[in-house]
Amino acid sequence: MSSHLFDRFFRRFFPVPRFLAEPFFGLDISDESLKFVELIDTKDGMDVGRHGERAIPPGIIESGKIKNPKRMEEILMKLKTEVGVKSVRVSLPEEQVYLFKLRLEKLGLENVRESIELALEEHIPLQASDTIFDYELLNQDKESLELQVAAIPKNIIESYLTIFKNAQIRAQSFELEAQAISRSVVKNGDLETYMIVDFGEKRTGIFIISRGVVMFTSTLDVGGVMLSDMIAKNFKISFEEAESMKRKYGLLRNTANKELFSVLLNSVSILRDEIVKHSLYWHTHKDEEGKSNPPIKKIILCGGDSNLIGLPDYLSISIKTEVEMANVWSNIINTEDHIPEIDFKRALSFAAALGLALRDYKNS
Repeated sequence: MSSHLFDRFFRRFFPVPRFLAEPFFGLDISDESLKFVELIDTKDGMDVGRHGERAIPPGIIESGKIKNPKRMEEILMKLKTEVGVKSVRVSLPEEQVYLFKLRLEKLGLENVRESIELALEEHIPLQASDTIFDYELLNQDKESLELQVAAIPKNIIESYLTIFKNAQIRAQSFELEAQAISRSVVKNGDLETYMIVDFGEKRTGIFIISRGVVMFTSTLDVGGVMLSDMIAKNFKISFEEAESMKRKYGLLRNTANKELFSVLLNSVSILRDEIVKHSLYWHTHKDEEGKSNPPIKKIILCGGDSNLIGLPDYLSISIKTEVEMANVWSNIINTEDHIPEIDFKRALSFAAALGLALRDYKNS
């Protein structure tokens, strides 16, 4: 793997001055949809420009792998025609990314990237020649470097590059979805440790961010659609009616809502158990030197289905940890002075796209 190829896709490049650059969009692609958003300069600071969402029919992308590139190219070309999207920063599918810590001894160390490449096959089930990777420096002392490495199969990157090339849209960079989300929901300069739970339609991402670096990711096949399906089946109603019922009552625990609460609890408890499992692992796992991980300060909820009434309270009480809804505008807009075009609830599903777009402002 050449560092030239790596630098082109990730962060090791010199940014073009914004007054010379085309406007960039953050583009968050999942199996079910793509979300796009543009941040623009105004006399009062940043604001939201063009934005929206497009459905991706089943079978085009599965677990982050592009199965039908021609159909995906058609969706992108239509987006370019209708919206004017020319350059994008794109999120990478978490399911295809490997994360691990690596310690390199400074004695005899000549090239960090080459040393990581030599160690890749000890940590991931891929050959180094088939992998593209990025790394963050976590710590260093006189004797060694501690790195966080993210690796992804080269063919995954190449498949995404190809669809953008054929759609004549420039992919300016690719980035972990978790890193993009953290950029929008964690305040600039905050180096505390957080668990971010991205509760989506069909999947939920669980990420741990510490010192501004993604340390852990996991994806669960639990989402809002599963909740609605269970309601529809239990009450023998349509999916649309179940969705409406879910939004109206959520996890409110009262007499009128007793049966719905029990139905939802079956699915939400799966999410709770996974959060507990990952939290327990993080707090009990020690590194090679026997050092403990810093404690998780709180859990931050985002994603389109995190709006479920009562979800933060339920998780907070059952896990005994502070849980809060994300503020995706924390590094973009002061919502006390200006109300953004995307309302608060809907914006929770745009966390990754906003974080991708926000990178242009952090790099400038």
